[in-house]
Amino acid sequence: MHAWEITPPEDAGLRADVDEMIDEAFDRNELPDLHAVLVARHGKLVVERYYQGEDESWGRPLGNVVFGPDVKHDIRSITKSIVGLLYGIALDEGQVPALDRPLLDLFPAYDDLPGDDRLTMTVEHALTMTLGTEWDESLSYNDRRNSEIAMELADDRYRFILDRPMVAEPGSTWTYNGGATALIAHLIAGGTETFLLDYARERLFAPLGIIDVEWTLGSNGEPAAASGLRLRPRDLAKIGQLILNEGLWHDRQIVPKSWLDASFADSVAADGELFYGYQWWLGRGRKDGRRWIAGFGNGGQRLIVIPDLDLVVVVMAGGYNQLGAWKISVKLMADIILPALEPG
Repeated sequence: MHAWEITPPEDAGLRADVDEMIDEAFDRNELPDLHAVLVARHGKLVVERYYQGEDESWGRPLGNVVFGPDVKHDIRSITKSIVGLLYGIALDEGQVPALDRPLLDLFPAYDDLPGDDRLTMTVEHALTMTLGTEWDESLSYNDRRNSEIAMELADDRYRFILDRPMVAEPGSTWTYNGGATALIAHLIAGGTETFLLDYARERLFAPLGIIDVEWTLGSNGEPAAASGLRLRPRDLAKIGQLILNEGLWHDRQIVPKSWLDASFADSVAADGELFYGYQWWLGRGRKDGRRWIAGFGNGGQRLIVIPDLDLVVVVMAGGYNQLGAWKISVKLMADIILPALEPG
């Protein structure tokens, strides 16, 4: 089943007491709502800490949960990043449209939609969230005015996504847009003629030995591509290791290396100092300038990959819809995990 090999932190170049450092920070309430932290280095699992706390599944309360290796967790918008990988797999198989294809050509039911700029929206614009349409996910996901929630409530989600007012030329401006991910997922399901979760199981999860997966269904009965996946922490870490391996897993090329190279190019400037690729967040360390690749999810979910350090970090937390939930991973990385790396 391709289980993780576990080794002491000091054998992978980390301080031997890094586990205790995380526990002590948690006990001091410096890591509120933290549920799990995993660190893999040099292909081995070296840190694995689990805690207890209130949790939910796509807004449905689960009560107080004792977390552990076999407990699935919402990964929320890290789902988007996995959808990005799936598109690359399907593209390599010739089952989905090329990146320069106009979106409206691929959704002919909506050829009545107006606007010259709308006709120039492409698959790549959806992958990079540069459609140029009006979209606002800055509001709480408990708010019906949030564009992703409004999409879920719409009678026809794809018309809703494609019919948003044009506010910029496609390709010119980045706007966080779960609807763009829904379009990409629909193209995968249509092109492969396979239910999205079934395709993900066959082409991505099963080859990695990932068998315990849930994908919450949206209001239209299709998997919620923007935020619906639930995975075990160790399994999410495998996705990070797959990236470090340039798409290779046990001598099998799962994701084309060329697709990963394209996905992790700084395609467009996003929030602050961050960039966005094909459904992945990209950036560089402020102190060391090292490149990092990440999936971000509501509530503090993080998958962080630092190629130069051969490092994968998974963080799972319960700070859903809390503006400061991102600080959990920043605290872990800046104050504990990175300083725990021994010089050299």
